[in-house]
Amino acid sequence: MKRSVIAAVVVAVAVLGIAGTALAQTKTLTGETQTISATVEAINATTRTITVKGPKGNFQDIVVPDAVKKFAEIKVGDTLTARYYENLVIRKKLPGEKDVDTAAEGVTPGGAVKPSGTAAKQRTITATITALDPKVPSITLSGPNKWTYSARIEDKKVLDQVKLGDKVDLTWTEALLLEFEVVKKK
Repeated sequence: MKRSVIAAVVVAVAVLGIAGTALAQTKTLTGETQTISATVEAINATTRTITVKGPKGNFQDIVVPDAVKKFAEIKVGDTLTARYYENLVIRKKLPGEKDVDTAAEGVTPGGAVKPSGTAAKQRTITATITALDPKVPSITLSGPNKWTYSARIEDKKVLDQVKLGDKVDLTWTEALLLEFEVVKKK
């Protein structure tokens, strides 16, 4: 999980806490959308790996899944534009609801003439409020597989709206859209 999405957990808990005592409330927090461009520097067709050079001169290897059917059309010198999107949905659980821990991911090839596609993943877990510290103020959440997260709360009044043992479902969604611009031959 990206740090900015995890940090949004604290904001989301605050929003739900302020909302009062209504149950099963849902809040969506949209994270950053980032766009970068990189140039294809090398291609290993056997391993379906491309090496790209980013805007700061950094190199990154990317393994292209088999679902990307137009891999053979990617050439050295092409420009790769990547758009990254994330969001978090947080929902206060109703009493007695079962805990969840699910994950899904997939790749969808693009329908454009040029090579493109989208890779996405989503994770949902149930987290429990395990500590509240009004002096800091801070909150600690714990979930499956020993997952824990603690952070400072900006609005101290939020701690009055939640209690130890409250449960929330956290659903993170991340998507990466990739599109290649073919180099024009001179």
